[in-house]
Amino acid sequence: MSTPTAKAVPGKKLLNPSDHLLIMIDFQSQMAFATHSIPAIELRNNASLVAQAAAGFKVATILTTVAEKSFSGPMFDEVTAPFGGKEMLDRTSMNTWEDAAVIAEVNRIGKPRIVLAGLWTSVCIVGPALSALDQGFEVYVITDACGDVSTEAHERSVERMVQAGAQPMTSLQYLLELQRDWARGDTYDLTTGIAKKVGGSYGIGINYAKTMFGAHEG
Repeated sequence: MSTPTAKAVPGKKLLNPSDHLLIMIDFQSQMAFATHSIPAIELRNNASLVAQAAAGFKVATILTTVAEKSFSGPMFDEVTAPFGGKEMLDRTSMNTWEDAAVIAEVNRIGKPRIVLAGLWTSVCIVGPALSALDQGFEVYVITDACGDVSTEAHERSVERMVQAGAQPMTSLQYLLELQRDWARGDTYDLTTGIAKKVGGSYGIGINYAKTMFGAHEG
């Protein structure tokens, strides 16, 4: 068996800002009330991180709600604010992929990769993930920006999607994968700025290093 030749190029499975569509689903009050697989404050933080990353890197994004006016309530401010008043697509279907308006937008944007985050994992994320995979899309799921009524429900849902071919990732991983090289100066301040605000202990470390001794990645 011959030894492969290494090349200084990224793997094809890595995301970049222009090759995917992010769909943020049902980050709404009623859905959050019953979410117990992740603390609400952590969920809101991670959803904010994803939204800020997508908006900052100009990722094609769909924001969608279910029964916003009649039942589920408004989408989290942390998700909507980075997009500056972007229109949300409200649905009656639990499965986003069965909504004609959402699918029309998916086709208009025309990306081969779908990245999902939202509530609940076992219903509103599994539905579009399995449906998109079935239709030939690559699917990524930001698992720590999802939640469910129990840890069991969330974990089994992630396992089900992974077994079907979806690729799991985290919110901070999503941000850093979009940046991927600290030499990309045009988005350096954006990336570190988001990390300092909502990047947990990693962000604290960045702030400390810059403040104490002027450290700079790369």
